[in-house]
Amino acid sequence: MRRAVAGLAALAAVLVVALSGCSGNGHGDGPGPTAGPRWQPRPGLAWQWQLDGRVDPSADVPVYDIDGFENSAADVARLHRDGRKVICYVNVGAWESFRPDKDAFPRAVLGGPNGWAGERWLDIRRISVLRPLMAKRFDMCRDKGFDAVEPDLVEGYGNETGFPLTARDQLRYNRMIARLAHERGLSVGLKNDLPQIPELVADFDFAVNEECAQYDECGRLTPFVAAGKAVFHVEYTEPAGEFCPESRRLRLSSMLKKPELGVWRRPC
Repeated sequence: MRRAVAGLAALAAVLVVALSGCSGNGHGDGPGPTAGPRWQPRPGLAWQWQLDGRVDPSADVPVYDIDGFENSAADVARLHRDGRKVICYVNVGAWESFRPDKDAFPRAVLGGPNGWAGERWLDIRRISVLRPLMAKRFDMCRDKGFDAVEPDLVEGYGNETGFPLTARDQLRYNRMIARLAHERGLSVGLKNDLPQIPELVADFDFAVNEECAQYDECGRLTPFVAAGKAVFHVEYTEPAGEFCPESRRLRLSSMLKKPELGVWRRPC
């Protein structure tokens, strides 16, 4: 399900292989080059997205996107032995009552509920508070051997969070998130946040999108493809026969998934 509902609106460096390349890292609040090689997923790569429970490695695809907390270093290593790249799902825009680090978040940064049980929006303006917390989460991803990070809920400014967030606040926070990943040798994906793609495509290594076909907005993801960066895309309700032809034309990595994001998938 779309995580931000519109209207509620050595540090381990990854060796470059057949699916990879080099790109750059930003310093300060603007985009810029990065040091060190990291995985660069290219347009059209098939993928599996499983956030419900421990990963099932049965999908024959080169990329897996799985929950960073619920999967172990051994799970990641098993996928690597099978030749897969592995993305670490981490929520960076909302507090979650079910995570082991929940008590590390001061109450002052917790906003209103976001529609998901046990979750509350974060005040992303409080970068000095949130940066070390997110750094520890990304350390976990790196230490488990993940190749990349999928930071979720990076478009709070377009929702009713309980804080007066602006687009400028979101750009600053999202670039900070991208830097944290790059400093750890991890690639990082921009999740949804379509209006800010022109400003952020240089900072992120790939995109993750939910339901662009349903909302007739897949064309807004083309800057990533034009830059040689993958767009990992899912639909939940649109028939595959209706969105797959356009996805293939745009070179998106598209599939149909059930909202619980379990093992089942129907790729284009």
